[in-house]
Amino acid sequence: MNSTIILGLLGGLALFLYGMQMMSSGLESAAGNKMKEILEKLTANRFLGILVGAVITAAIQSSSATTVMVVGFVNSGMMSLNQAVWIIMGANIGTTITGQLIALDIGAMAPLIAFIGVALITFTKNPKVQYIGQIFAGLGILFIGMNMMSDSMMPLRDYPPFINIMTRFSNPVIGILAGMVFTAVIQSSSASVGILQALALSGVISLRNAAFVLFGQNIGTCITAILASIGTERSAKRTTIIHLMFNMIGTIIFTAVCLIFPITDYVADFSGANISRQIANMHTLFNITTSILLIPFGNQLAKLAVKILPEKEEEREYHKHLKYLKDVDTSVDATIGTSAIYMEGMRNEIARMLEMARVNVEKSFHAFLDGSSKALADVEKREEYIDYLNKQISKSISKMMIHETNEKNSKNIGSYFDMTGNIERIGDHAVNICDYTKQIEEHKIKFSADAIEEMEEMRDICALMFQNLQEKPKDTAQWLQIVHDSENFIDQRTEEFYERHLARIQRGECSDEACIIFSELLTDFERIGDHLWNIAKQMGKVIERG
Repeated sequence: MNSTIILGLLGGLALFLYGMQMMSSGLESAAGNKMKEILEKLTANRFLGILVGAVITAAIQSSSATTVMVVGFVNSGMMSLNQAVWIIMGANIGTTITGQLIALDIGAMAPLIAFIGVALITFTKNPKVQYIGQIFAGLGILFIGMNMMSDSMMPLRDYPPFINIMTRFSNPVIGILAGMVFTAVIQSSSASVGILQALALSGVISLRNAAFVLFGQNIGTCITAILASIGTERSAKRTTIIHLMFNMIGTIIFTAVCLIFPITDYVADFSGANISRQIANMHTLFNITTSILLIPFGNQLAKLAVKILPEKEEEREYHKHLKYLKDVDTSVDATIGTSAIYMEGMRNEIARMLEMARVNVEKSFHAFLDGSSKALADVEKREEYIDYLNKQISKSISKMMIHETNEKNSKNIGSYFDMTGNIERIGDHAVNICDYTKQIEEHKIKFSADAIEEMEEMRDICALMFQNLQEKPKDTAQWLQIVHDSENFIDQRTEEFYERHLARIQRGECSDEACIIFSELLTDFERIGDHLWNIAKQMGKVIERG
């Protein structure tokens, strides 16, 4: 095997993978956000879920990308594990579209397709047209790479060592392992199937041997989702387990069928003489048949994933969920009983959200004063939970407003809506404060002793205002006055700290970076006070209404 073959193979592979990435990027840029919105709004209907998963994956040309999105949605609580099952099944069907495109055998037109795409990118300024050009250019480059790989591998048909390797794939275990490892390395089943088609077109591998490699490729594609689930919650990790189980079950079934029945001969008969189309059809048959077989057991797959990766006791509280509103049914007209239960649940949910914001503010100030970003991950994780609660409570509020007929309760619901928005913004300011620690660490920023003393006072004032706000008022008017005085005190101290800050700048006691960060910290400090006062005012209104 000479260097020309190796260089041709590597060059073709490079063009193929680049074309694949380019086409996928263009498709995702053209419709990616809409795809994500569709996934996020998905209902629990299994057939709709499979259809959406298949269509989105066919469009963006990557089951891995779809699965990674699903992992993210499950991790953020936007999608349940049961919904994820159907999307994953659909994604496995949709990913077969690339193999079918390659099987169209339009290699002779590839240079023209690439030229059209490059022309659209180069000579137009409209972003949407450029995205379309990117799709065409990627498709053309993909086929050019495919042709290069096929041509470079032609001499290998007569190369004994290579033939020896290929014949070993007749052993199902070796074939499956080879497909699995190769796909795991390049992290794209679509690309690895395309490369397998190029091998077959060169005459170095038969359909029967290619089938076992194909089954392994379906398992190998799970590696991307597995990598994406690192550092996520256990619910997201279970999504990758479902993805892995789906392909492993399909591989076991089809391997057994291939060993007992001449299924590859049947596929070859209805696919024609083109081995590239035979492989594409085998890939499609594998994923569609596996999905059909597992549709009745989708919920069982989700339960099995939970058993394989059970929730730890200490993680249950941190798993994103509505603790007090989950059992309230807003699909029926509100009655006195359901309204009372719902309003109490909403109060408790908001109180839980407020406590998370308090903890984040406290931890952010501590991290800032320590000059260490170690707490950043913990603060960001809690901030994600706050954002989740804000979104879910707001959804529940919207549903309740439709059915609530009591005027007092309607106004209270409006007050709760205002509270959640203010709590969410407090969480944002806490993250801002914690984010400054990255700059402090990176640039080794030092603050004067006076500045540190003022920061400590800011932390203590915020803690006191949270304490005043979270106390149950015996006298509402007096309680509101205490909280208002705290907010006024924050405004007053903000002005005083700013004046002192300017004086330090004039004396040359602050570096440029320290000046900017301290000014931004003052803004966050003052805004936290404003939002806490806004929350107190709405709480006061709810109490007054009784």
